[in-house]
Amino acid sequence: MGRGEREAVAEGVRLHDAAQAVAGDHGRAVEAVRAALKPIHGEAVEQALDAISVTRLKEVTEGRLRLGDVEQSGLRSVRQVLDAGPYRLRQIPGVGQRTADQIVAAAGRIADAVRETVAVHIDVDAPEPRTTALVGALHVLVEAGPDARRAVDAAAVLSALLGPLLAEARTAGGRMRMLLAGRAKRERALRAVAEVRGATEEAVRGGVPELLAQASVDLLRGPPSDAAAWVDFELRSAEYYSLLAEISGGGPDPDAAEGFLPDEVAERVRGQLLDDTHRRVSLRGYQAFGARFALTQRRVILGDEMGLGKTIQAIAALSHLAAEGQSHFMVVCPAGVLINWTREIEARSKLRATPLHGPDRQEAFADWRSRGGVGVTTFAALSGFPVPAGGELGMLVVDEAHYVKNPQARRSRTVTAWSEHCERVLFMTGTPMENRVAEFRSLVRILQPQLAEAIGDRDGAAGAKAFRRAVAPVYLRRNQQDVLTELPTLQHTDEWEELSASDEAAYREAVSEGNFMAMRRAAYAHPENSAKLDRLCEIVQDAAENGLKVVVFSHFRDVLAAVKEALDGARGPGGGQVFGPLAGSVPPVRRQQLVDEFAAAPGHAVLVAQIEAAGVGLNMQAASVVIICEPQVKPTLEHQAVARAHRMGQLRSVRVHRLLATGGVDERMVRMLKNKSRLFDAYARRSAVAESTPDAVDVSDTAMARRIVEEEQARLGAGTVPAPPAGHP
Repeated sequence: MGRGEREAVAEGVRLHDAAQAVAGDHGRAVEAVRAALKPIHGEAVEQALDAISVTRLKEVTEGRLRLGDVEQSGLRSVRQVLDAGPYRLRQIPGVGQRTADQIVAAAGRIADAVRETVAVHIDVDAPEPRTTALVGALHVLVEAGPDARRAVDAAAVLSALLGPLLAEARTAGGRMRMLLAGRAKRERALRAVAEVRGATEEAVRGGVPELLAQASVDLLRGPPSDAAAWVDFELRSAEYYSLLAEISGGGPDPDAAEGFLPDEVAERVRGQLLDDTHRRVSLRGYQAFGARFALTQRRVILGDEMGLGKTIQAIAALSHLAAEGQSHFMVVCPAGVLINWTREIEARSKLRATPLHGPDRQEAFADWRSRGGVGVTTFAALSGFPVPAGGELGMLVVDEAHYVKNPQARRSRTVTAWSEHCERVLFMTGTPMENRVAEFRSLVRILQPQLAEAIGDRDGAAGAKAFRRAVAPVYLRRNQQDVLTELPTLQHTDEWEELSASDEAAYREAVSEGNFMAMRRAAYAHPENSAKLDRLCEIVQDAAENGLKVVVFSHFRDVLAAVKEALDGARGPGGGQVFGPLAGSVPPVRRQQLVDEFAAAPGHAVLVAQIEAAGVGLNMQAASVVIICEPQVKPTLEHQAVARAHRMGQLRSVRVHRLLATGGVDERMVRMLKNKSRLFDAYARRSAVAESTPDAVDVSDTAMARRIVEEEQARLGAGTVPAPPAGHP
């Protein structure tokens, strides 16, 4: 064997060793999670068994057991029965060996069921050594991200391929071995060398060695500190819980996670592969199923309840199609979420996002058409673009699809025209369709006309599950309580908006005057044309459709007044009472009365509150949606306000929406406060001092205000006016 063959084998050995190392590093990281999880899960199981009465054993044995003597002995729960064991049970008068064995066996079956279903909840407000160890172990895998998963998959393929080949090629590794080997063995060795060379060259072309090397580094790198791991957990709790469910084998009920689809549809969806090459984040199981549903069924409605990640499911489907070679996609959405869509696509995938909105939208459309990627536009702007030829568009995504429920509306006709020229269409809406059969039929008529005619009013009247089964080929909806087994969680969304013309005028005036506080609330100066207020009403509308309570926070009393007027008026969501404003001028007793009335109101309701007045001391567990109208100067204010809703007693996840305007004071504040907020989270948030004293972490508001005003005056070319100290609402 010559030098070339020896080098080929050596390269194959190095690649095989790297693959083995990645597999080992990943296996150890997973085992670290399992080891940290075991005592926490065990305690959760014991607590659950403690809460199950011994009388439930009758259900397991269909009433055949007589448990009176056992209960009289003081054994009240299934856990106590298991702890007692058959020997102690036999000491109870009236309990023989057969009965004792039956009791223990029944208790064991209940315990097995509890072990499979009990969910571990990580309490960020009460960290202790065991949960800290679990969060730290999970942090390694979360930080490694989807690339580590791809590396492990590639390592498994390489190990299986190269292992046998290298064993065959070993004969060719030395001159003496080749001389002593028979002819057939020499030929097999040379063929193996050729295959090793081919496999390694293909791996190098695909960047596999670099992928394996980076994965090993990432899997061996722990969190910089326990505090840093906890901060990251709060920021990305969904990814942590997703990994935890995957490793532990736990998770939601499969039927619920699959939207109670009939077996034939669910089986087809499960068989759909999902390429994650262009995706930057991991998916929960139900989210992966949703993306597969969109790909398999091709023209569908994704109707998941708000907070379940419809956007990332759509991005996952687009990323898969991009990996298959599709180049052009279009997202149509309300103007209020256009910026969010653009940012989410860029943050969560490798796809190029192009906003097709504003005065330059035709030039942007031409650029998108020539370069490809994801065009993001509004319902109004879509009508100004030429309908694509068949096959040109990989997928059309329509967010808030209930906007096109009226077939006579211009936007409905435009979306219909685009849909007719696109093989794959994904409608998204958080509005439940079970009781809106006429609206649902209108949407389905755009997607699958033949199915629309088969949907009758009686399908909705039969109940949610029956309705979903009837419309399974086109509709998938999951509820939070069915699929988020670790409830309650806290989910943050930054809602980026472009200022309207009147917003921009008010903002420029505030900048020229050097008025920092006026700059912060300029987006609400003209409520009738406020982009932020429009988005706020949309969020409240979505909450109303799902029967959820909402708390709206602002630093400014005039902003709260504008919010209340908008929600009370014709622009408001309708249905559901609006309470407040709860401001500093309201006596403490009355504040608590307002909160109590808000909590007692049936169904959907809104409480508007000044953030300083309501951020400390009041509990608002009734709310599961929190809206913050503008970024706050101190991170403590936002943390404490959110904590009013997300705390002990909250039974649903809490969704936090922070309304932000692009390109001005909001963006500068978010950037400047980011590091201070993380520092605060890491060292102060969990202390009693931070809870009771909002000023415990001073971010120097006056200096920040002056700097922001000066930078904005320079950007807008306004006169330089000294920025006054931060004023009052």
